[in-house]
Amino acid sequence: MAKVQTKQHDYHLVEPSPWPVVGSLGAFMLAVGAIFYFVSRKAGDPQLWYLLPGILVVIVTMFGWWRDVIREAQHEGHHTAVVQMHLRYGMILFIISEVMFFVAWFWAYFDVALFPADTAQVARTELTGGQWPPVATADGKFEHVFDPWDLPFVNTLILLTSGTTVTWAHHALLENDRNGLIWGLILTVILGLLFTICQVFEYGHAGFQFSGHIYGSTFFMATGFHGFHVIVGTIFLSVILFRAISGHFTPDHHFGFEAAAWYWHFVDVVWLFLFTSVYVWGSGMAIPF
Repeated sequence: MAKVQTKQHDYHLVEPSPWPVVGSLGAFMLAVGAIFYFVSRKAGDPQLWYLLPGILVVIVTMFGWWRDVIREAQHEGHHTAVVQMHLRYGMILFIISEVMFFVAWFWAYFDVALFPADTAQVARTELTGGQWPPVATADGKFEHVFDPWDLPFVNTLILLTSGTTVTWAHHALLENDRNGLIWGLILTVILGLLFTICQVFEYGHAGFQFSGHIYGSTFFMATGFHGFHVIVGTIFLSVILFRAISGHFTPDHHFGFEAAAWYWHFVDVVWLFLFTSVYVWGSGMAIPF
């Protein structure tokens, strides 16, 4: 009987899990809740509680799914070298899909920014005043763009520094330096939170709105979705931090950390493109190099 139960291959045959179905249900509830929320907001009576059921289901799914994957990897030994290799392929494909997601926002931004006075689209010319960045409007919906060398530049330094601290943590892990791993992750999480706080502060002092102006819509969609990814990445790294404190990960078995680090570096690179194109070039300033 013992020989029959012995694992004869390097692959992991996943046991039936409820989380794909539960997660899909949570995403659907969140989408429907968002629709009802925006309808109520348009009616002048925003109801945030429409979003709560979907958010709660998504959080439960994240907790349960991560718990199961951690158990399979850390305690049951299912993540063999072959399984880890395929997980890396999956993470690479996921990041590629995220790249294409941001390509859509950059496409929308440059389509308007490069051709603000498109004679074939009269509405576009009216919205931009025939130039980019747009001219101020009489109703005050657009006052000014951000100075890229003020808070946006500080945020850039914060995010780039977080990239170095997560790299420090990675090298510490490879050298089996547990203290370096933990402190590198702590600093990365703190810098991620600081970036989000600065982004919220910046949004509160924007001289334009999301609605009613083409610059505002493209700006907030591009930077807002990046900010959402920073929040997701910060949560991801926080989970990795707790795992590191619990003694998880070894120099040759740490895909969970690698996935979080790859995701964080992806967030860094996207921000560099956003800062250069949206903040610097989009403000009408010349790039000083």
